[in-house]
Amino acid sequence: MNATLAIPFRTVAASSLPGEARNHSAHDDSIVQTRELCLFYGSKQALFNISMDFPRHQVTALIGPSGCGKSTLLRCLNRMNDLIDDVSITGSILLDGEEVNDPTLDVIELRRQVGMVFQKAVPFPKSIYENVAYGLRIAGIRDRRVLDEAVERSLRRSALWDEVKDRLHDSALGFSGGQHQRLCIARAIAVSPEIILMDEPCSALDPRSTTRIEDLMGELRGEYTIITVTHNMQQAARVSDFTAFLYEGSLVEFGPTKQLFTKPEKKETEDYITGRFG
Repeated sequence: MNATLAIPFRTVAASSLPGEARNHSAHDDSIVQTRELCLFYGSKQALFNISMDFPRHQVTALIGPSGCGKSTLLRCLNRMNDLIDDVSITGSILLDGEEVNDPTLDVIELRRQVGMVFQKAVPFPKSIYENVAYGLRIAGIRDRRVLDEAVERSLRRSALWDEVKDRLHDSALGFSGGQHQRLCIARAIAVSPEIILMDEPCSALDPRSTTRIEDLMGELRGEYTIITVTHNMQQAARVSDFTAFLYEGSLVEFGPTKQLFTKPEKKETEDYITGRFG
């Protein structure tokens, strides 16, 4: 590369690397596979033949300039694009071997398995406890002991328990932005998902809160598969095991994060991460 970024990389164990595989297949133990995935908003095509494997229990970052399709791809994985009018999808998305776009699929169950944390944290106008318990109640769980255990476990996993354990029944609306985002992560993991999707979870946060969220992502890896969209390449380098670079709706390059940032195979990738465009 003609230029490099001074970025701290997280070490990826050799056993987790996919050999020399790049782009199409990221990992021998993948949880989600997309094949020739295309998405259209009406007649406008937004994604072009995306084929990639998302490794299980790893953090995968989606990077690229604004409008390149990162969030659109992310929303495909739990069918959030179903909520947008005039969207059509071709190709395949397999979650543990099952077709996500099967019209008979239970979308509510899919979204339990594939949770989402949005760019703007939106707590419900309820207590802290009820925010976390919400998904469990929707699933029909009423046993107070089960709810109590799930709320405490989720708040501990999201690094909030010590801050809120004495005020669980206070409104969640008084939280700071960083606390709101960690509460939304707690709400997502309370229903025991396999995958957590994060759409620019730190873009509205101050540096201290951003560090807390990044640390949390590191702590959750290994237990959950995390797929995150970020505009911040330093953040992608810090938190992710694998990185996918998208440009104008196409997957340009996909591989282990350190390898992609230090020795990309594609000139477009090198140009983007060295700031020549984007």
